[in-house]
Amino acid sequence: MSSPPSQPFVPEVVPDQAPTGLPAEMVEAADAAPNEPDEQVLRPTKLIRIASMVRTMLDEVRRAPLDDAGRKALREIYERSLKELDDILSPELQAELDNVVIPFGAETPSESELRIAQAQLVGWLEGLFHGIQATLFTQQAMAQQQFEEMRRRQALQIGGGGGEPGERPPGAYL
Repeated sequence: MSSPPSQPFVPEVVPDQAPTGLPAEMVEAADAAPNEPDEQVLRPTKLIRIASMVRTMLDEVRRAPLDDAGRKALREIYERSLKELDDILSPELQAELDNVVIPFGAETPSESELRIAQAQLVGWLEGLFHGIQATLFTQQAMAQQQFEEMRRRQALQIGGGGGEPGERPPGAYL
């Protein structure tokens, strides 16, 4: 059974590894349909650090004019950030990012080109984070529904046990 086409793609976050080798954090896509692409973030903490850095750089570019050397340095940092993102994103997310990122035409981009490129990257990253948040919310709602269903079943078993009068259902303490 496939999901309706109106359902948005939800990225899956694969955990960073803690020093002990155990997952430090994990967010999985909730019941992803088999025909949906496998969207993953391999290192979520690194993603957050890169996104924070890019946002801060965008704020800096907006505040102060940059000279030629500053624009070249900012371009290098921007391109290195894209490379780092490629290392932690699944091929599907890499392709999506590559489709929205427009390469700089000149060796030294103008301030407006830098602002636009960084704003675009910040916007894409925020969209990715919103997708992750939506996944977490959906998973939490599904877990809550499952828990409530388990409580209802347990209440039915205890209330309508069908055993001998006065006999306690299994697991009842009193």
